[in-house]
Amino acid sequence: MKYRKKPIEIEAVQYTGNNEHEIMEFAGDARVRCVPMSMTLRPAITIDTLEGVMTASEGDFIIRGVKGELYPCKPDIFAASYDEAATADL
Repeated sequence: MKYRKKPIEIEAVQYTGNNEHEIMEFAGDARVRCVPMSMTLRPAITIDTLEGVMTASEGDFIIRGVKGELYPCKPDIFAASYDEAATADL
């Protein structure tokens, strides 16, 4: 049997390696922490997700799901899964 993902809109921010403050503001009360560069080869942050602590690397998108949960997503998966949503003029 085949299934199709329901169309939903999500919010996301791409981690550039130097926008930790933007990511933390986006995350709100969720736990996001910078990983010291001495522990990684590239800038990274950790995010508490529903599945446990996950690491986001430079270029990854941080997605807020339909229930407010956060999780990282690799850029190629993000591009294959999401299109930019049109916003209505208010």
